[in-house]
Amino acid sequence: MLPEDLARNPINVPLIWAEIQQEIREALAVEPALASYYQATILNHARFSDAIAYHLANLLATPSLGAMTLQALFEEALQTETHLEKSMMRDIRAHRERDPACDKLYIPFLFFKGFQALSSWRIAHWLWQQGRRPLALFLQHQISQVFAVDIHPGAVIGAGIMIDHATGVVIGETAIIDDNVSMLHAVTLGGSGATRARRHPHIKQGVLIGAGAKLLGNIVVGEGSKIGAGSVVLESVDTHTTVAGVPAKPIGRPRVAEPARDMNHNLDDPILDL
Repeated sequence: MLPEDLARNPINVPLIWAEIQQEIREALAVEPALASYYQATILNHARFSDAIAYHLANLLATPSLGAMTLQALFEEALQTETHLEKSMMRDIRAHRERDPACDKLYIPFLFFKGFQALSSWRIAHWLWQQGRRPLALFLQHQISQVFAVDIHPGAVIGAGIMIDHATGVVIGETAIIDDNVSMLHAVTLGGSGATRARRHPHIKQGVLIGAGAKLLGNIVVGEGSKIGAGSVVLESVDTHTTVAGVPAKPIGRPRVAEPARDMNHNLDDPILDL
């Protein structure tokens, strides 16, 4: 199913890929020592789907499951489900638009493990949906080993997602993340209880989750909300509400409709009407 944000805002993958390749040509003049790396990962590939399949396969390969086998698998997924590369491209743009440390489109592709882990998860999720669950779980394991990011392949995640720094992020099997969400390192979307039914959070569109926040159980974080860094969220959060603390409590309202886009982690939001 095409993510909601992609349906509303179509993305031109070939055009953006051409922009990334042009950025790399310019980057070659700045650091020629990376010429072979740039050539192998980006300039050798006419299509984004081929490049991302090559790059992720080389990052995740093991002695028993080599890069060429993984690359063929990733290419199969990207050719079968064309929205995958569109979601990945929207994730790249989310990094450039929201992260002051990212002024080029190629930077998340080559260097940001949050983007790389999420893109790899997208392949694992496709495998999970195809009933190829042992292979999906293998990829989950490799993603965790290589990127220190643990996302269950059964989770459901939209487009335009930024996982900044990413180390220590955990997202459980029945978690749902809608479009245009941002989160920092060490965030946990964890389960509560031993039921096989829904036991993980549902994060609505535009939510910003601060570093180290723990959101536990079958709760809903309303659209446009903000979760303070280090908070423990055990109850659902209303739309456009800021919560913080252990356990987290409502303390205000975000100043913008989608805090995920402006990345302001301050907690001086207007006080809630009590």
